[in-house]
Amino acid sequence: MRRLLIGLVTGAMFVAATACGSSDAPEPDSAGPDKASGGTTTVKVGVIPIIDVAPLYLGQKKGFYRERGIELSLTSAQGGAAIVPGVVSGQFDFGFSNMTSLLTAQSKNVPVKAVVNGVASTGKEGADFAELAVKKGSPLKSAKDVEGKKVAANTLNNICDTSTRESVRKDGGDPSKVDFVEMPFDQMQAALDGGRVDAACVVEPALAGIKAKGGTSIASLFFDVSPDLTVAMYFTSQKYAQQDPETVRKFQEATAESLEYADSHPEEVREIITTYTKIPGPLVETLTLPRWPAEPDRPSIERLAELGEQDGLFEQAPDLDKLLP
Repeated sequence: MRRLLIGLVTGAMFVAATACGSSDAPEPDSAGPDKASGGTTTVKVGVIPIIDVAPLYLGQKKGFYRERGIELSLTSAQGGAAIVPGVVSGQFDFGFSNMTSLLTAQSKNVPVKAVVNGVASTGKEGADFAELAVKKGSPLKSAKDVEGKKVAANTLNNICDTSTRESVRKDGGDPSKVDFVEMPFDQMQAALDGGRVDAACVVEPALAGIKAKGGTSIASLFFDVSPDLTVAMYFTSQKYAQQDPETVRKFQEATAESLEYADSHPEEVREIITTYTKIPGPLVETLTLPRWPAEPDRPSIERLAELGEQDGLFEQAPDLDKLLP
């Protein structure tokens, strides 16, 4: 428990050091919802500057949150593993995290609660929004080739680890021999080009940048876990859920509407992405968009839990009934 608390504090400090505001909402001075002008409630959300969270930015622009009396204050961090301690400490009211990080947190009795779906695999092998990518001319041709090699992951012990290992395992390689190197998604292309890593577990829009320079995909990581994989969800702390269930309900409703809208308006998604990522305009049309279903796919989450246990990520099995809405 002492190690866990130290990890939470360290993670929260990391988020604070790397965060950058990305909305016009005023930053509150203390944890918890903050009343903005007009009687709206400002809620702080920890996100990652990747394509996955486009529905939040789009929903904010379309007024789905404002209609329910919510203003979003969006702050960027490196990954879900860093956002979890930020939510638990009260730095964020809600956060976006991959499912493996949430499962890991729950297995350690970290008080988190998933509240609404986040993003899902396209279900198309070789055409997903996340791939195991290599640079142009790489000798690596399939997942088993990364055995004994360095693979970039945005944070360690998250869904990149789990899915990469599964791809390697399915391709006949030894997943225990993969050497993961932590770095932000937007640094992976340079790391590949410079030879600091041999492959990268990378998502859009960084994936499009790698492919634009001749890089290729050697495995569809999320598809290998489950074609209908629920990759990430939005979550809060158990304390916040108990103290302000009304705001949680409004956030759930507004986010569900945002997910549905994003799923049916791909061109607006591509447009909004340019407002919070570093992707050049010409690359936007080449992006592979994920799916944004309103509901999570529980069997795929159960599969992630099985793989996490198999790879030794959990000291005890996570309780999905306590984690999921």
